[in-house]
Amino acid sequence: MEKNRIKSRREFIKDSGKATLAAGLSTTVLSTLANAGTLQTNFYNKKNIPYTQTPLPYSYTALEPSIDAMTMEIHYTKHAAGYAKNLADACKQENVNTQDTSLESLLSSVSKYSVQLRNNAGGHYNHELFWKIMGPKISASSPSGKLADMIQRDFNSFEAFQSQFADAAKNRFGSGWSWLVYTNDKKLIIGSTPNQDNPLMDISDLKGLPVMGLDVWEHAYYLKYQNKRADYINAWWNILNWNFIGERFEANI
Repeated sequence: MEKNRIKSRREFIKDSGKATLAAGLSTTVLSTLANAGTLQTNFYNKKNIPYTQTPLPYSYTALEPSIDAMTMEIHYTKHAAGYAKNLADACKQENVNTQDTSLESLLSSVSKYSVQLRNNAGGHYNHELFWKIMGPKISASSPSGKLADMIQRDFNSFEAFQSQFADAAKNRFGSGWSWLVYTNDKKLIIGSTPNQDNPLMDISDLKGLPVMGLDVWEHAYYLKYQNKRADYINAWWNILNWNFIGERFEANI
């Protein structure tokens, strides 16, 4: 009976995320942010996340055993693709000029738009970043350079940072994300957001540059880990692309 229950749960997750692939928007032309009172850190630049879903930078099997191939395929082709498509539809319905408005700028004023746009803009941004901060055959098990220095400064050690980050992920009630954030006063902090919210949003209590984020929605781990979120979090540290995370951090602070 237990085996049938798990199988049924897996089939439910596999079927629940079905969405048409490919978003309908062209790549955004980046603009200069002019909103007073928004974050002053310089991350509205060529490092922006596009409105369209970009190709996964590795195969579905590449992150095994930390993340299994079926989870990666469903997560990318169904859930993430659905956010991209629905974001395109919402932007069209709400007359968002995606040629002149970066996705990051849109998120900074997302309170002006519908819940549909908010959820899908956040979902698309979060997943596009999520794929890039992970990778196969990682050579570095911890950050280096400025990011390492600031983690040491603000958390006392890399191990203390890992523990605090993992706690934020484990303790996020329901679905959401755990984040390492670079704040407007040039500090690194850890927090979490519900659903597909993120620290760029003007409605978020946690604000700043998302340095890295962990998806703790069940669809990100349930096929392999079932309800053992802590095991998923522990395994995730093995596939972090610290070179990319550090380079992106230095380019945007």
